[in-house]
Amino acid sequence: MNIYVGNLASETSEDTLNRAFAAFGQVKSASIIRDGTTGESRGFGFVRMEVQEEAQTAIREMNEKELDGQVIKVEKGRTNVVRNRGRQAGSRGGRGGPHRRVGFGSGRQGRSRQENRGRGGRSSRGNR
Repeated sequence: MNIYVGNLASETSEDTLNRAFAAFGQVKSASIIRDGTTGESRGFGFVRMEVQEEAQTAIREMNEKELDGQVIKVEKGRTNVVRNRGRQAGSRGGRGGPHRRVGFGSGRQGRSRQENRGRGGRSSRGNR
């Protein structure tokens, strides 16, 4: 079972996380999420435990406990869902609704292009 651990102190290491959760059962892995550029902790991580009952006990016992001077938030991790980053079939882009092509002129139907040109253009307003 995957366990989310939030509000980690910047100095908390994977080893510290592993030892804290090992008190409740076998820890398969412990990782801290780090900034890709600086390598600094982003303040959260994940612990993976093999046995679900042990993981649930760890969540219950570790939530709102202090670790490295910080009160941590512990909850069941969400499953990673692979998302399609490309456009889906039939997608029109990010604005919602169908794409509409606006015609020339006022857009009133039944008028010809020539009729639209004479309505509201410079020539009908006089010189300015």
